[in-house]
Amino acid sequence: MSVLMAPVKDGVIQETDSQASIKKAQTADNNGMDKDAFLQLLVAQMQYQDPLEPTSNTEYISQYAQFSQVEQMQNMAATSELARATSLVGQEVYIKTTTSNGKQNLLYGKVDYVVFENGKAYLAIDESLYSLDDLDTVVDLDYKNAFDKAYDFTVKLNKLPVVNGIDLSYADDIDELEKIYNEMTDYEKSFLTDENVEKLKKYIQKLKEVREAADKVEGGDKEDGEGEEDSKTEGTEGAGGTGQA
Repeated sequence: MSVLMAPVKDGVIQETDSQASIKKAQTADNNGMDKDAFLQLLVAQMQYQDPLEPTSNTEYISQYAQFSQVEQMQNMAATSELARATSLVGQEVYIKTTTSNGKQNLLYGKVDYVVFENGKAYLAIDESLYSLDDLDTVVDLDYKNAFDKAYDFTVKLNKLPVVNGIDLSYADDIDELEKIYNEMTDYEKSFLTDENVEKLKKYIQKLKEVREAADKVEGGDKEDGEGEEDSKTEGTEGAGGTGQA
């Protein structure tokens, strides 16, 4: 398994999340006791045994049986890991990787396919491979969409000033939040806290009051303007009548 490209920052090659995940899996695999290591120990024992007191055939048979058992267990584990990885194809997942300097990163994406190499399963996300051991969470897409929608809603809501500080300049923002909330399903609304729902209602009510006050002011200005126009008209007519007389 080879990595063809890696990001470079300040002239230094940076380790990607995929590389960190693969390296961790390979290191753990190399540190483990597999069937090859067991076989090497058995061969070494036969090679360096005391010729005056050779190991009995019965003991060799017993050790060979243990070797076969280790091999079967390893094959079963590999089959189970492959089946588990394959079941994740098409699923939305979170992968938690740890770089060589100990920094942890959380990556989200859809598993496109699975690569099985040297007894290890790797999940392919956006054409990068990640060890199955780094799988953190399997997420239902509807759940994630609802969570993200509620999160974005909360962020926008918290950007508004205190309720009493609302004026018409915030009308579009409040109208947008009201529209988003009204278009949410009951499932999506369940991700919102009761406190935020009540806060939205207060903003909507306050904006209604601000608009009503603005309409009254505008209406009063119109009435004053009409009164002045009528007064000017009457004055003109009176002046015209005097001239004719």
